[in-house]
Amino acid sequence: MDFAIPAEIAEELDKFKAFIKTDIIPDLPNWCQKGALPRTLFEKMGKQGWYGWTSENGNLVRKSALKESLLAEALARLSPGVAIAVLAHIDLGLMGLGLFGSKELQQTYGIPAVAGEAIMCLGNTENIAGSDVAGIGMTAEKVDGGWKLNGTKAYVTNGLIADWGIITAVSDPGAERKKRLSMYLVDLNADGIKRKKLNKQVWIPSDLTRLSFKDVFVADDHLLGRRGRGLHQVLEIFTNSRVPIAALTLGSAVGAFDLAVKHMQQRKIFGKHILDFQAKAYELSDFYAKMEAARLTLYKACWLVDRGVDFRGASSLAKYLSVEVAREVTLWAADIFGAASVIQEHPIHKFPMDVWGSALGEGTQDVQKLIIFREVMKKYN
Repeated sequence: MDFAIPAEIAEELDKFKAFIKTDIIPDLPNWCQKGALPRTLFEKMGKQGWYGWTSENGNLVRKSALKESLLAEALARLSPGVAIAVLAHIDLGLMGLGLFGSKELQQTYGIPAVAGEAIMCLGNTENIAGSDVAGIGMTAEKVDGGWKLNGTKAYVTNGLIADWGIITAVSDPGAERKKRLSMYLVDLNADGIKRKKLNKQVWIPSDLTRLSFKDVFVADDHLLGRRGRGLHQVLEIFTNSRVPIAALTLGSAVGAFDLAVKHMQQRKIFGKHILDFQAKAYELSDFYAKMEAARLTLYKACWLVDRGVDFRGASSLAKYLSVEVAREVTLWAADIFGAASVIQEHPIHKFPMDVWGSALGEGTQDVQKLIIFREVMKKYN
């Protein structure tokens, strides 16, 4: 068992960290103040090939889950808000297109998205349906040459800036629960679509947007996968995307941990540096051990993905553990800074809030426990 990061990936990680310093850090305060990300960021990352997808024989192919997770962690150590916008593009939008889009759709829309020339998102959650993925109410009515979509998607990351959305809707209301939904690739600049940016306090500067659809026409060839398989398909997307969001969550914990340790080395209280108090030293050791445990679980999930082995249970384990650890670490780190941590502009302030977002994305902790339970029970037949 080799725990070394391959040299090629390590080299790319170093280049990406240099990119963060030159192309993200200087502009991040302005983006956070505006609560918006520029399209140029997506374009720059696409030109560098950092989206983890490539085109082979006309099909989109995911290259390396390990590389993607390492980049996601590095970015989240600085800004989980920027990281989630990138992941929504590549692990929700592009993931849906890569897994279920025809070769024509992948060529026409996937290649520009991989290059960062087009931005993607996924819309499934509604006010009436979150963890109950099958409970959505948005409808897709069959019409001549395609479908008409009506309804609302409640919380869509990148919804304000995306060009294309992977959208689920009820295509067969009379069918059994698991066969009611279908999935569509939708032009979000089409007639009948309205966007409303929502006011949120997590994952800044990414946007969270409500998308409303009124008689939005989608051509037949923009149906993704098979009619009636939308539920299975969106769950498969989430299974895949849990791995990189676990990396994002771990990065959030590490980012807060780094700030706390540096502060503990510098700040004196009662005549001693905080780090010189044994209780705090033990807390630091405890949280470091927990982060390393979550990291190993994440790397195992990446290893399974990259070898084409079933990773459903591993992805939920990685997501579950990373959130549990990050919740503890980020709150502890904020406590280390005392009253300063409640100031919104302080670097530590965002981390506990952003981990709150991580706890909800790609399924709550209860959803992860349900998946883990089912995978465990398979072993007991």
